[in-house]
Amino acid sequence: MFKFTGKVLSLSAAALFASTVISSADAMDDLVKAAKAEGQLTTIALPHDWCGYGDVIAGFKAKYPEITVNELNPDAGSGDEIEAIKANKDNKGPQAPDVIDVGLSFGPSAKKDGLIQPYKVSTWDSIPDSAKDADGYWTGDYYGVLSFQVNKDLVKESPTDWADLLKPEFANSVALAGDPRASNQAIQAVYAAGLASGAAAGEAAGTAGLEFFKKLNAAGNFVPVIGKTATLAQGQTPILVTWDYNALSGRDTLKGNPPVDVIVPKTGVVAGVYVQAISAYAPHPNAAKLWLEYLYSDEGQIGWLKGYCHPIRFNDLAKNGKVPADMLAKMPPAESYTAAVFPTLDEQGMAKEAITKNWDAVVGANVK
Repeated sequence: MFKFTGKVLSLSAAALFASTVISSADAMDDLVKAAKAEGQLTTIALPHDWCGYGDVIAGFKAKYPEITVNELNPDAGSGDEIEAIKANKDNKGPQAPDVIDVGLSFGPSAKKDGLIQPYKVSTWDSIPDSAKDADGYWTGDYYGVLSFQVNKDLVKESPTDWADLLKPEFANSVALAGDPRASNQAIQAVYAAGLASGAAAGEAAGTAGLEFFKKLNAAGNFVPVIGKTATLAQGQTPILVTWDYNALSGRDTLKGNPPVDVIVPKTGVVAGVYVQAISAYAPHPNAAKLWLEYLYSDEGQIGWLKGYCHPIRFNDLAKNGKVPADMLAKMPPAESYTAAVFPTLDEQGMAKEAITKNWDAVVGANVK
């Protein structure tokens, strides 16, 4: 499947939970007690309509009602999450995030900068090695592919590939679901467009993606607005480039008003892995660890599937007969994903640098 080549604990308990895998019920009980003693978890950048996060958060609250979930800035991008850690290093108040959910390339850079701390969840061994940091600093949790979410009241013939977006009938229609100078989702969209043009993976595809969006902007087709399901429904962004799980969730939310198409493009099918990590300065480190335990449990992983995401432990869940058939039936056809590519960390890193540093100079559209 994968191709991407609290209140203070005693010293002994703190050491237990540092980066080792919880391997006993007693250890898990100790973590739960410590997390409940802290009484709060501060998250950031978790929109409830993203990947089923609304239900996932509700599930955690129901399981641990003693822990208040303080949600910061649901619409922030991965870069904003990193900046929030930096800005709150010495702040133990409600503006300091305990945990982050960021694009794959942000994990290693946050580790390098000393912004996150190691922790390995109890289901560690069932997570593919290629989707996690060997030392437990960051761990892949779910993935999807980039797609076109289309308002069918306004767009009669949906685009089927990236090149279609340049057609004159799509004037003032195409938007990204984030700012490509900070949002992983938007960065990956630019990268995917570059791959679709035939450019090699890495920096070349990032540069080619910028050229594509330069053309899209010059043609008057690009809308410099951070698109959402609401802007799509209102007609402000009739075609939105977004992760398939966001597009499918938005389709369900709108319930046919307007009708929505979700198209996985024929080429440049980029799969994006998002990773979880704990801030090195987390005010509630044990609640943070318990949150990760929940996300990587069978219950948490199936929560992603409910939100149209592919959980990182999908193969393990499937092997053990834990994937509900009715959930699989709601996903796009399997063949839509056969061309998906998983960029390596190096490829993502090079493309990210090219895109974030050169967007203003090449494309010149201030997305906000």
